[in-house]
Amino acid sequence: MNDTEFWRQKTYKNPVFLNSPEARNIRILCELTAPKAQFEKKEIENTIVFFGSARSISFEEATKNLAAIEQENSDPGTAAPDIEERLIKARAALKLSEYYDRSAQLAKKMTEWSLTIPEAAKRFYICSGGGPGMMEAANLGAFQSKGDSIGLNISLPFEQAPNPYQSPQLSFEFHYFFIRKFWFAYLAKGLVAFPGGFGTMDELFEVLTLIQTDKIKKTIPIVLFGKEFWEGFLNFDFLVEWGVIGKKDLDLFRICDDVDEAFDYMKGVLTDAYL
Repeated sequence: MNDTEFWRQKTYKNPVFLNSPEARNIRILCELTAPKAQFEKKEIENTIVFFGSARSISFEEATKNLAAIEQENSDPGTAAPDIEERLIKARAALKLSEYYDRSAQLAKKMTEWSLTIPEAAKRFYICSGGGPGMMEAANLGAFQSKGDSIGLNISLPFEQAPNPYQSPQLSFEFHYFFIRKFWFAYLAKGLVAFPGGFGTMDELFEVLTLIQTDKIKKTIPIVLFGKEFWEGFLNFDFLVEWGVIGKKDLDLFRICDDVDEAFDYMKGVLTDAYL
């Protein structure tokens, strides 16, 4: 495209300009405005956000994978050189897979309950990062309940591809992490964090910080699912002992191991606060 053709084209239809550094603010506004329009169209005002590892798989799949590697290892003469490393990874995947299944179960129960709320605008929609692992499990649970669910996808070079269980009309693709974070927090009325890595911690602690600093004033019950993981990963009492958080900050979340316990807690707080 020569200079004359460039400037004769309407700038809001000009892909060269829209993808330029100068138009970054416009692209940011698009990622704010387009989801907002769709949420309003679908009368979605409340979400329950599920965070967790993108690397988790179902218990069934993890069991099959481990069995196959153990079978291969049964004959040391033909086993691949990396067999021990693969066994360690497969056993870790099996342990993590229990939470994939519990994520789906909890999302299913929350969606089934939400669908009983007569006024559509007051219902609570499962919202995930849209990718595989625990995110997929959350969307799967809502899908099994015949309810819509949201996927806030992000373009990444690995570990992120839209899972097939998010509702197509509520599946969004983001370029900017901070806009995606905004949509995680803006509609959230509840949050469940399953075992996960850097991304899970990033999202979780950002929301905790916003609540702690009173930037988020609404009620958001937070469940950290998996006592073994959370207490093994982070000693919250140690943070209180060092004075880097207050004792009352421990009330910002609840650690749960049981799907029914997490469901009852979440349902109770959401009912009191919003219904």
